[in-house]
Amino acid sequence: MKIGILSFISAGKRAEYEEIRLKKEAQALGHTARIFRANTCQLVYDRHHPSVLYDGQHFPHYDVMIPRVRLLKDIELRTAVVKQLQLMKVPMFNRYSSICRAKNKLRTLQILDHEDIPIPKTLVVHGPEYVDDAVKKVGGLPVILKSTAGSYGAGVVIAESKRAVHSALDALIASSWNNLILIQEYVKEARGSDTRVFVVSGKVIGAMRRQAKRGEFRSNMELGGDAVAVSPSSEMTDIALQATKALNLQVAGVDIIQTKRGPAVMEVNANPGFKGLEEATGFNIAREIIQSAVVYAKRQKAKREK
Repeated sequence: MKIGILSFISAGKRAEYEEIRLKKEAQALGHTARIFRANTCQLVYDRHHPSVLYDGQHFPHYDVMIPRVRLLKDIELRTAVVKQLQLMKVPMFNRYSSICRAKNKLRTLQILDHEDIPIPKTLVVHGPEYVDDAVKKVGGLPVILKSTAGSYGAGVVIAESKRAVHSALDALIASSWNNLILIQEYVKEARGSDTRVFVVSGKVIGAMRRQAKRGEFRSNMELGGDAVAVSPSSEMTDIALQATKALNLQVAGVDIIQTKRGPAVMEVNANPGFKGLEEATGFNIAREIIQSAVVYAKRQKAKREK
């Protein structure tokens, strides 16, 4: 089978660890694999059918594409190539609309809340006018402030005083393309720890507990956090699967914290890194993704041939 990995890394930069791992595992399983750069694609509209050129040539036929969308801004525009490939009937192992939903933290919260999936209490503000009232409504100081898009801990700030809240709000708004800021309760009992649950094709294939380094509240390994393999509880497993299904993702990393009310989803990632998870668990996550993508491609082909 021909498997493509669609990278959103800038031209000239080296592919991510995960992209290289996926390519190597696909080849080890006997498949043809290639990493494509999204910014080398050109979208064609000619009143007949949508198409994509790659470096000026017709995009080659591939049985399935695995998007690796590491973007923080203009997601809907910059991932249009994913939608274009879908219109060309290329199976995408994480589809355009699902990626866009997961990349928008506000939209993710709306969906999870609508589906009655537990999340930390959150208010959304457009600026400083109602921020003090919002802080009270989520339980008072300290609070977490987030931009509507972010990854690897970017765009997330803790504020422990009224002055810090307004300073952080100004900084986040200045760096945001919109004025929407999420004000979220600070879950003290989590103590800088969360659990990343990795889901592929409706199945949990690994989990790790991440602990923030001393003096840091964000547990991301990119920020120096530590990780150990864990077996998630049945409640955490159910919540992770529900969240992934609600966003209609094939591949997802669901970040869950433990609160006094039980587990709650902090974030759902449509482009989850798995280097740390492979190191912590010893599991071959890349192989699991490739094998599931192959099954997905075969099912999509069978549907088209009916």
